[in-house]
Amino acid sequence: MHIDRRRSIGFAGVAALLGTLAVFASAPSASAAECGYLFDDFSYTSSSDSSLTAHGWTPRSYSGGPGVPGATWSPNSITFPTVSGQKVMQLTASTDGTGAGTNQAELYSTQKRYLEGTYASRVRFTDTPTSGNDGDHINQTFFTISPLNGDLDPTYSELDISEYLPNGGWGETGPINYQTTWYTYRNDPWYADNMHSEQRSSLNGWHDLVATVANGHVIYYIDGVQVGDHSGKFYPRQTMTINWNLWFIDTAAHTGGLSTYIQQVDWVLFAKNQVLSPAQVTSKTTAYRSAGSAFADTVATTGTCSNPTNPPTTPPTTPPTTPPTTPPPAGNCSTAPEWAFGTVYTGGQTVKHEKSKYGDPSGPSSGDGKHLWRARHWTQGSEPGWTQQWEDLGRC
Repeated sequence: MHIDRRRSIGFAGVAALLGTLAVFASAPSASAAECGYLFDDFSYTSSSDSSLTAHGWTPRSYSGGPGVPGATWSPNSITFPTVSGQKVMQLTASTDGTGAGTNQAELYSTQKRYLEGTYASRVRFTDTPTSGNDGDHINQTFFTISPLNGDLDPTYSELDISEYLPNGGWGETGPINYQTTWYTYRNDPWYADNMHSEQRSSLNGWHDLVATVANGHVIYYIDGVQVGDHSGKFYPRQTMTINWNLWFIDTAAHTGGLSTYIQQVDWVLFAKNQVLSPAQVTSKTTAYRSAGSAFADTVATTGTCSNPTNPPTTPPTTPPTTPPTTPPPAGNCSTAPEWAFGTVYTGGQTVKHEKSKYGDPSGPSSGDGKHLWRARHWTQGSEPGWTQQWEDLGRC
């Protein structure tokens, strides 16, 4: 665990959700057989392109962390140049070693609606600045995040799918790349509860970043190679936004003048409630582009899929001749136990619980009374009523 690193990202978690969470009102239709997809290859003209916001993206403009105090976050730091004949989204950040002279960039999804499934993005990391002296502690990212509803919020969810530090930072030398899966944190006094994986080699250039969220495991891949498997209580407990940002951890390594860095994003894909292999991700994105589809969003309009699972490699050849006579053990409002924060529950188990008002089980209750809840799959520390890991069976 890297305490300074986690302090910086904790501020990112709060800041990334301060904007208004608007409702995305239009999306193309899709067949009922699909579970829902988001695909975007960022074919926009500028950060003020009306299609960018209509497609559910927000260029950050508000101040605050993470990064250098006093830095500016400007939509103008997000551009859409053509690279090798293809439009890409480009984040640009620069610093002269002062807060007032530091500019950082972020693009995030306006809606907080992504949870289980497959996240993927093709990202170009850079080891050196496009101009000025090298050596700054720059952080190049792709992540998902939810709001923190108070200190040590047990429903807080964040997946840092990639944080690339070409010149190091947080006491580390570069290059180093992290995947970090969060349970919760507290700002003051600082406390972080997460697990991470790391790679200590250069990632300069284009890379396919994939994370699958299913069956209690978050599995991370870079260019088809698995680099992390995080599970247990760190599994996300509520919907999140999708984000990229480019920012300076500090100015301690700056050596004078103005230094400018970039990060580029070719495309993003989210497959709702589906586990796609990296090869399947490539196939899906290629299919969108071959069909001339620069943007598609069926996440909200499609699918009855739930509880993503890896499909069996060989289907059963003979169906069972006799259905099971005993259903999984379950209770009713009279027999089900009270939900307990530290207890592990498996799919089908039932509990009764009145959800909290703010997503903090130790805080005030909602006033809605106790409900009966059924676990959709393995879960621990996820409060019924605040996460999709529990099915509401009605008020007791």
